Amino acid sequence: MNSPAPFDAHKPAEIAALVESAGAAKARLAAPQMFILAMLAGAFIGFGAAAYTMAVTGSDSSAGPIRVLGGAVFSLGLILVIAGGAELFTGNVLMVIAAVDRKIPLRLLFRSWGIVYAGNLAGAAGLATAFALTGLLDGPMGGTAAGIARTKAELDPLEAFVRGALCNGLVCLAVWLSFAARSAAGKILAVLWPVTAFVLLGLEHSIANMYFFPQGWAAGAAVPLSAAAANLLWVTLGNIAGGAGGVALAYWFAFLGGKPQPDRAAGQLPAPELSTRNQPSTTGEKP
Repeated sequence: MNSPAPFDAHKPAEIAALVESAGAAKARLAAPQMFILAMLAGAFIGFGAAAYTMAVTGSDSSAGPIRVLGGAVFSLGLILVIAGGAELFTGNVLMVIAAVDRKIPLRLLFRSWGIVYAGNLAGAAGLATAFALTGLLDGPMGGTAAGIARTKAELDPLEAFVRGALCNGLVCLAVWLSFAARSAAGKILAVLWPVTAFVLLGLEHSIANMYFFPQGWAAGAAVPLSAAAANLLWVTLGNIAGGAGGVALAYWFAFLGGKPQPDRAAGQLPAPELSTRNQPSTTGEKP
């Protein structure tokens, strides 16, 4: 008897083929479309970060149960990216699979990363500016926001890098698992637990930090711009290392690397455009 459709997940080899096809399609998006979708993703992650800030306000944010709650709330950001369609830099690290398989040249890979990173920054910082105008950061939420920014700025480079690598390993696994699901509910559940885990563990997500620092400044945090930029640099490099080396290249080698094209045809599924329609964007996510 066939399994019910909601539980009829794609097999790992099929996921690898889908991610590769999706990465090739994403790399060829027109620059204006790519940038707008990236702005949306930055704002989506910002909404998750804002919700996290309020969720832990008034409690000990170092307590495990509070961090679990905060992580579940923060998952909103990646859920919006996956289900709504947007371009998120941390998930787009999975495009390395298409690059190493020569489906796209490195020129298109780096073009996509650059446009999406800039769009994510614009969307996240823009949302933080909007929250600064709401008055919400004048109350208890503002104290939490300032504390988050200060804590992130105090991380040394090695800590920021390793936390970024571990974070994006989980984020890329969340995106990978979302490809397995055939329903919207399945994709949401696939995202929820890896994102909750990286927030619980205190790992670092570059796009989330693009929101957290401006939010902290709006709340009065005396964090130097140079400290925020240094954090973003090391966390971004860690995000690339963890997502590309820890997930993308490992799965490429396991399911696609070194196999002739005809031998892979049976597991290759056609993937529609990832950015706006049926397939989830390869993204990410968290504080």
